[in-house]
Amino acid sequence: MSALVLPTLDGGLEPYEPGPASPYSTLHSGDFPRILYAAAHVVADARALTDPWRKPAIDWDATLKFRHHLWDLGFKIAEAMDTSQRGLGLDWPGAAELIERSLTEARSVEGADLACGAGTDQLEPEAARSLDDVIKAYEEQIAHVEKHGGRIILMASRALCHVAGGAEDYLSVYGRLIEQTKDKVILHWLGEAFDPALEGYWGSRQFEPAMQTVLELIRSHASKIDGIKISLLDTSKEITMRRLLPEGVAMYTGDDFNYAELMQGDLQGFSHGLLGIFDPIAPAAAAAMDRLRAGNAEGFRAILDPTVALSRRLFEAPTQFYKSGVVFMAWLNGFQDHFRMVGGAESARGIAHYADVFRLADKAQLLTDPERAAHRMRLLCQLNGIG
Repeated sequence: MSALVLPTLDGGLEPYEPGPASPYSTLHSGDFPRILYAAAHVVADARALTDPWRKPAIDWDATLKFRHHLWDLGFKIAEAMDTSQRGLGLDWPGAAELIERSLTEARSVEGADLACGAGTDQLEPEAARSLDDVIKAYEEQIAHVEKHGGRIILMASRALCHVAGGAEDYLSVYGRLIEQTKDKVILHWLGEAFDPALEGYWGSRQFEPAMQTVLELIRSHASKIDGIKISLLDTSKEITMRRLLPEGVAMYTGDDFNYAELMQGDLQGFSHGLLGIFDPIAPAAAAAMDRLRAGNAEGFRAILDPTVALSRRLFEAPTQFYKSGVVFMAWLNGFQDHFRMVGGAESARGIAHYADVFRLADKAQLLTDPERAAHRMRLLCQLNGIG
């Protein structure tokens, strides 16, 4: 086999030899010391992608098989979130089918658990004329999830951000939705780094007043709220809010830059996890949690810190394109036999980015079969004129 030659971030080339295969098991038993939801990707049907920009085509067998991989490792699944290209390739009909299929599949697996994203992505923001329009769109998705036996993650709404006049409108809309759901919900505060269209969510572009609005909502409906996922990529903001949550309401970190520190916690508390990065690092994260459960915080960080370096590369700006790296990792590790995505999103990153993801994944001991991964990396380099 010829040597693997990778592009560097400064425009050069370098030989690279991968290290040993991942030592982490793909099966897990026992409980985690934190609640862990993995936001899972979807596998495109490459043979059916005749119009990939406009007509999503999903390989349902491979997509559901990957969810079994996560369940085998002890993770709960956050279904039909942005990791599955929701709103960036996967439309609401596709997300609705994904939700239905995953909930059906979960009933066949002992202990399998998942919660499903309900939002308003079937309503174009510019088409929303009133808060009632937004509420009706949310209610349609909530009804679909609950019809199939699912629990709700209330996703942020571009349409609500478009029509809301201030904090009171957010409180009104969310309050009405929360009170009609069958089970407790998880709220999702998605920062503009992930979606620039959500700037000013909760009625303010400033963190403090926005946080106070969310806390008012949570305190008013605490009995119906499981927790809140914050994706602001700012450790201090998450910790500040975590310490102000009512008892019984969980903080789920969505901070793919600082999750190790936030889940480890401090003397005043810790965050649980609801993360897209769990998709490619699940075996390592499960092993790290075992060390944390045993009281070995140093061992916990020894496993997770190298994955954080990878995650920061995957989620670099423009952050919303991180899904490309997640699917790239799934291809390297054999969970799919191609590197195609709905919406053609594999083109959102360049070859130097993918090469660095490969290096960082190897250093974090995440490549299950380094020879296969190197072969696939070599093919991608050749398609980009390298090698």
